Amino acid sequence: MKKEISIYLDYVRKKLTENTIDEEFLSMLLTRIKFYQHERLIHLIVTMTFALMTVISFFMTMSFGGIGTVLLSLLFLGLTIPYVMHYYFLENSVQELYKLYYTALEKRNG
Repeated sequence: MKKEISIYLDYVRKKLTENTIDEEFLSMLLTRIKFYQHERLIHLIVTMTFALMTVISFFMTMSFGGIGTVLLSLLFLGLTIPYVMHYYFLENSVQELYKLYYTALEKRNG
């Protein structure tokens, strides 16, 4: 997903420098933004679920101790960190697409 979004951001930036903004381009851009918003929402839900499970497993470790709960906590922490990093990328990319969309509207309207 990171590669796809990065390639699309480069494509949109290139189109904006060429000043070839038409209704089809704007419609396609809005459609892509909607897809990425959906992706962002799904990743937010997954990220928050793993963060909650991490906190719960830490409380379990503090309450009960044991190697099993420590391993569970480390597992959830190890999965939460990449999810947060990926969500951060998605959030910033969608925000960048918003800015590029508004720039495209301004260029089209002159």
